[in-house]
Order: sequence, then C-alpha cells, then structure tokens
Amino acid sequence: MLNPSARSGGTIRVMCVDDHPIVRQGLSAVIASDPGIDLVAEAMNGEDSIEAFRRHRPDVTLMDLHLPAMTGVEAIIAIRTDFPDARIAVMTTESGDVQIQRALAAGARGYLHKGKPMREVLALIHEVHAGRMSIPNSIAAQLIEHLGEKQLSGRELQVLRLVASGDRNREIGLKLDITEETVKMHLKNATAKLGARDRTHAVSIAIRRGIFKLD
Repeated sequence: MLNPSARSGGTIRVMCVDDHPIVRQGLSAVIASDPGIDLVAEAMNGEDSIEAFRRHRPDVTLMDLHLPAMTGVEAIIAIRTDFPDARIAVMTTESGDVQIQRALAAGARGYLHKGKPMREVLALIHEVHAGRMSIPNSIAAQLIEHLGEKQLSGRELQVLRLVASGDRNREIGLKLDITEETVKMHLKNATAKLGARDRTHAVSIAIRRGIFKLD
C-alpha cells in the first residue's frame, strides 16, 4: 500500500533513483521549486531503490534505466512485484524504442528524457501521481513507428551481438556450436526484421533502438 498522501491530496512524496550525484542534485533542486512535492528518498542503484522504496513508500519514483548491476527495468519489476500500485516514471538518456517498450511493459507510468525543462519534470510527477500515463508525443511516435514489427529471436540476437563484437561467421558458428550456413540464415532474418541493408547496418539499428548495448 502506498503512502496515504497518494490518495488524500497531500504533498507528493518522491524518490529519485540515479547513479550520478549531479543528476540527483539537479532533480532535488527542481523538486524543491514546487511546494507540493517533497523529495523523501534517493538511491544510486537498483538494489538500493528496492530497499528505499520499502522503507519510504514514495508516491512517485523517478527511475533511471542505466544503473550499475541491476537495470532500471529490473528494479521496476522488483518493486512492482511487492507493490503493484507503485507509480514509477522513467527519466533517462535512453531513447531507443525497445528500451521504452521494456520500461512500459515493466510497469512504468511515464517516460521523459533527461535535460528536459523543469516544468516538464514537474508535470511528469503530477501526472503520474494522478494515476495518468505521461508519455511525450515524440516518444509515442517512436513506439507507433515500430508497432507490430517482428522481434528478434534469442538466437538472432546472439548472432548479431557477436557480429557487433567483430566476429566472422565461422567464429560465430564455433562459439554457438552451429554451422556457418545457420549463422548466415540468422543474420539474413535479423537484417530483414530490422529493415537493414547489411549486417553492419543491422548492428547500427539494433544499438540505436536499444535492442542491445556494446560492452
């Protein structure tokens, strides 16, 4: 159960989860500008955010996606497993549609890129606290653009990751214990699904859309 202020119309209690102190300081200053919002907790990684949520029961949580050890999506899932009514909004530099889809599927109620004006951050908090989804038009357009597209299979994703690491077809086949012809088939399928010209273009698209990151 969330803090009573979430229902009584009192001050909105916010938790900020980000591994960069400067970002947390900036959000603290933004939140302090609104007398109707209090910053009650901060966490610098996903694991800490779970414990901090359990202890403080914030009305709204602002969650980064790129966190050490546990990702923001994993933290959202963990928090909402124990607290299904948790209202969590993502504030991140991640802009790929796949990352956005993962966050929303995990239960995020809002999504905003870092660096947006103060008024947009405050509006995000108020909208999510009120129980509404808060998704900017530009992000919604990204999601609609790829709506209904086929997802890469697990094997296609493995092959594409190894291509991104610089492996040739023969090396990929040896690592995955499959033939070169099978590697070529997976690459052909992945390239088609991503609408890419070739394997290099497919890797570029996958990284841009947030399907995977380079290590």
